[in-house]
Amino acid sequence: MRIAVVSDIHGNLAALDAVLLDIERRGVDRVVDLGDLLSGPLQPRETADRLIALGWPTIAGNHERQVLTDPPERMGESDRFAAAQIRPDQREWMRGLPTTLRLNDEVLLVHGTARSDLECFIETVDAGGMRAATPDEAAERAGDSDARVILCGHTHVPRSLRLADGRLIVNPGSVGLQAYTGEHPYPHRVEVGTPQARYAIVERNGDGEWNAQLIAVDYDWNAAAELALRNGRPDWARALATGRV
Repeated sequence: MRIAVVSDIHGNLAALDAVLLDIERRGVDRVVDLGDLLSGPLQPRETADRLIALGWPTIAGNHERQVLTDPPERMGESDRFAAAQIRPDQREWMRGLPTTLRLNDEVLLVHGTARSDLECFIETVDAGGMRAATPDEAAERAGDSDARVILCGHTHVPRSLRLADGRLIVNPGSVGLQAYTGEHPYPHRVEVGTPQARYAIVERNGDGEWNAQLIAVDYDWNAAAELALRNGRPDWARALATGRV
């Protein structure tokens, strides 16, 4: 079984289309989406239409929750832009997305962790910023789930970690945004360091063991950066063009 895993598209339709072409070239059994679909100063409405047509197993991220439930005055700029752009039918589609999903007996989809869409899984944010989580921290977040592979997003950092009991935790990175600053639970920055779109393929081999391949895909990130700039977001323009804040 080969599963392509996408996450954190953030309305970057050009990056999503490039990833779609790469997935088609590689051949997979199915594609899953880990949320944070539309928020950002790019193409939320067009991205929603593309994702609805694709019909992938998809979960909601924290930005879907925020767009649907936060009043505009409490929203960040990215959520406010998306909320103003999307149509009522797209909102209804977002409302129907689960927060976690068991794809089959072995694969679990979460955005942050199963208990919170804001909690990092294989990274930890503390007073010093963001760092790689320890195996013990990741194991505590996995809890007693019997899934053999847990797919998570949220941090935009492409990484995988195998726990001592053999469970594999995989973050595919972000399709749409390779750098940002965050405030929860402490101020921190994330910088992947290159502008390529990211996704992953997870595969179960003949012995039943799951492995992950982390993939970077070229696309026209300069055009995406120019769109962000036209929409009043120089911070996004730099992140899109460089992978740094």
